[in-house]
Amino acid sequence: MFNLRASPSCTPKHYRTFSLSLLLSLTLLLPLTLSSTASLAAQAPEDVWVAVDTEQLSLVVMQGENPLQVFENIAIGSSGPTLAKRRDDGTTPLGEFTITEIRPSQRFELFLAINYPNLDHTERAFLDERIGVEEYRALRYELDRGQPPPQGTSLGGQLGIHGLGAGDIKVHETVNWTEGCIALTNEQLLELVKWVVVGTKVVVR
Repeated sequence: MFNLRASPSCTPKHYRTFSLSLLLSLTLLLPLTLSSTASLAAQAPEDVWVAVDTEQLSLVVMQGENPLQVFENIAIGSSGPTLAKRRDDGTTPLGEFTITEIRPSQRFELFLAINYPNLDHTERAFLDERIGVEEYRALRYELDRGQPPPQGTSLGGQLGIHGLGAGDIKVHETVNWTEGCIALTNEQLLELVKWVVVGTKVVVR
C-alpha cells in the first residue's frame, strides 16, 4: 500500500512549504499543554467529544449523544486499527484518549496530539509482555501524574489528528496513508479546531 510517511510517526514522504497566509493566521495559536486544561475547559462547548470510526473512516464532533459536525473520508494508519500497537507498525490505536496539545505544524497545518500510549494501552501491553518493567514504570510515572506519556517506548507515540499539509489529496481520498495518526483535509481540520481544546476526549473505535 502506498504510504505517506510521517516523521517520526505520520509525516508524508514529500511536502512543500505550507501556506504563509495560514502560518500568519496561526501565530496566535500557541502550543497548549495539559497544564492549561483547567483554564481552557470553560471555553469548550459542554460535553463535546470526538468520535473516530475507523471502519467508516469518519470523524464526528459529538455533544453528549448528539452529533454536531461530521467529517467524512478521513485517513488512518496504513495497517489499519489495533488494540496492540507497536512502534512503526503503521496501525492506529483504538481506545479513549484526550487531546494533550494543539500546535501549528509546518507539515500538517495543525497537529492535535493525543495521550497515546494511555493507561489502558500501557497495562495491556505489560500484561501481554509487549513491554518490560522499565518501560512500564516510565509510562506509569508520567501517566499517574497526569502528564503526557513518554513517546519513545516500543509502543510508539507522537500520534494525533492532523491535516494533509501539502500532501496529495487524491492519495488521501484513496488509501489510508499515515503511520498511525488520524488525517483530515486542511479545511476539515480548521473546522474541527473550532470545537476542541486541550483535554477534549477522543474515542477511536
